[in-house]
Formats: sequence, structure tokens, C-alpha cells
Amino acid sequence: MIFLYILKESLLFAVNSLILNKLRTLLSLLGITIGIFAIITVFTVIDSLENNIRNSIATLGDNVVYVQKWPWSMGSEYPWWKYMNRPVPKLNESEEIMRRSKLSKAATFMIFTQKTIQYKENYANDIQIVGAEHSYEDIRTFELTKGRYFSLFESISGKNKAIIGSEIAKKLFKDEDPLGKTIKIEGRKINVIGIFKKEGSDLFGMNMDDQVLIPINYAKTLVDIRNERLGPLIMIKAQNGITSDELIDELTGVMRSMRRLKPTEDNNFALNQTSLISQGFDKLFVILDIAGLIIGGFSILVGGFGIANIMFVSVKEQTKLIGIQKALGAKSYFILLQFLYESIILALIGGIIGLILIFILTSIVSATADMDISMSAWNISMGVIISVSIGIISGIIPAYNAAKLNPVEAIAFA
Repeated sequence: MIFLYILKESLLFAVNSLILNKLRTLLSLLGITIGIFAIITVFTVIDSLENNIRNSIATLGDNVVYVQKWPWSMGSEYPWWKYMNRPVPKLNESEEIMRRSKLSKAATFMIFTQKTIQYKENYANDIQIVGAEHSYEDIRTFELTKGRYFSLFESISGKNKAIIGSEIAKKLFKDEDPLGKTIKIEGRKINVIGIFKKEGSDLFGMNMDDQVLIPINYAKTLVDIRNERLGPLIMIKAQNGITSDELIDELTGVMRSMRRLKPTEDNNFALNQTSLISQGFDKLFVILDIAGLIIGGFSILVGGFGIANIMFVSVKEQTKLIGIQKALGAKSYFILLQFLYESIILALIGGIIGLILIFILTSIVSATADMDISMSAWNISMGVIISVSIGIISGIIPAYNAAKLNPVEAIAFA
């Protein structure tokens, strides 16, 4: 009970000192607020950027393998001209993969092209047209706000049907309901049967808001799907419980057999997976975290020195009071706690103000920019922990010096 009473009294002395010295308190708060604001802002931006990138990568599928001509990561030991001579994936290879593979759940052949779309007098230029097999819905996760997906008959027979993105619906149809309407692509009439739910833009541009999806067998009437410029690829999703690495091991054998490659011949295809992208970004974010720590660390260092200087001034101003307190029986740890409390409270209040400013800033940025930036619980906790730590480190030496003052010399201090 006595110890709790001493803690309470020390806290009251510290709070009273802060209230009486408003200017000094304000200057101390300013330094630590800027420091916490700088370091937590850096980490918040880095964490938000990392989350956005990882969410974008996740949309590609963590158990999906992409059969393509070019690898996402090319080693310097492999001559580029060997990649150039590779064939592009073909439509019939998708069906053959599903016939031979035991670990694949679904496979779909896809191509991408850009065209101008017309509805009456309205035009939408450079719109991405995606041609895919019916199994596309089994691999790519999406929702429709209106309408339906292609029927199996429509996909196989190559009917002139399309599912359009929400942004395209706005551009072309304004307030009209797009369902059942006819759009034109290069003069070809296509019936709209569905509208994708708005996804928002990700960091790779992989969203359906500005896309038009058509059956691959209809896409063949618009473009040459064997053209490399259309980026033909085969997306393959693994069975439940099968990792992408296991699927890649099987697909390597399947593709080599399909393309009749000799044991001594190199693969003439690439099997890409999202982990290749993740590994590259992992290294990037390690560098960014270190850079953020250095930048924020300097700001925190300045704030810490500011609090330490203010605390030394506080001890000097209250030297006579300390002497009187000791003469009346105050213990050294009571004096130490008094000044240590003052330092911690200063740093904590400054840190909280800094966190509030960051919250306001991130809210404004998230509302105005096409990117979600928000403080995580870890960022907030780290801000509070850093503030308290800086308060203890900055205040311990001045508090210790105050606790060790001789009461007679302190009272006689001029």
C-alpha cells in the first residue's frame, strides 16, 4: 500500500510539473510527436504497400500454375534466344493437360487483346478483351452483380456473349441496364449477359472493372489466338491439398511428354507460380524496412534528445524543491520516479498525438487515392512501445541525477 501511495504521489508531482511548465511541455511534445509521426508513417506506408501487393498476388492464386512461353524470372545463365524460339501454349494443350494430369482440378486457355467497344453512340477505347475457356470460372474468383456466366453450350459453340466490367457498364450504358443489350467489337455484335462486381484496381492491374470476358471459341473469330502478342497462357489450378510445387513437378513431365521432348532437351515452356513474385518482393520489403527504420530512427533520436534536454532543465529548475522533499523524508526512488514519470508521460502523449495525426493522414489518403493505407494494430502498439521506451531512456539519467542530489546542497542551490 505504501509503495502504491508513493507511485501515486510521484505521478501527481510529474503531472503538476508538466502543467506548470506548459511551454517546456509543448516543446517536448513537438519533438517526440514528429519522431513517432515519421517512423510510424514510414512503417504504415510500407506495411500497407506490402499488404496491397500481397493481396494482388493472392488474386492470382496460391495454388495456380501458369503455362507460358516466358518465365517470370529468367536466370542469366540461360540464353534469351532459347526463350524466343519456344512455342506459345495452344488451346488443345489445355484439354490434353486435364486428360493426363492427376493433380489438376481445372485448366483454362486464355488470351488478351485490346479493342474499342461501341454501344449506340458511346465508345470505350483500349478495353482489355479476355478470351477464355468455360473452366475460367473454376480458377479465377469473381462475382457478378447482374446476369449470369456462360453456359457450357455457349462456351463450346463460341456464342457471341460477353460479361463486362462495372466501369465499362458506366462508360457505355450510363443509367441503362446493360443486360440483354448488344455491344459491338470491330463491328461484331455481342450480347451482354452479365456484369462483374466492382473489384477496384490492384497493383498489377488485375481487375475485371475494365475487362470484357468472351468465350475463347468466339475470340477465335476476332483474333488469331496463336499470336504471341495476345499473351496466350494456360492457367491450371491444383486439386485441394496439392501445393503448386507438387503440381509443377507433375506438369513438367506432362508438358515434356505432350511436346515430345527428348531427355537431353531443355524445357520449351515455363511453369510460373505466384511464389516467384512473392520472393522478389520479400527482398524488396526487407530493404524498405531497414531504410524505414534508419529514417524513422533519426527522427526518434532527435525527439529523445529533446526530451532528455528538457528533463535536465527540469531537474535544474526544481533542485531546491528536490532538496526540500529529501529534507522532509522523501526517498531517492520517489524523486527518481517523479522525473521518470514526467519523461514517460511526455513521450507517451507525444506518441499518441503522432498516432492520431497518422490516422487522420491515412484516412484522407485512403479516401482520395486508389489504395488502402491504414494503421495496423501492430503499428499502433509499436508506436506506444517506442514512445514509452524513449521516455524511459531519455529520462533515466536526469531522474537518476535528481535522485542522487544531496538535500543540503540542493536547498543551498542558487
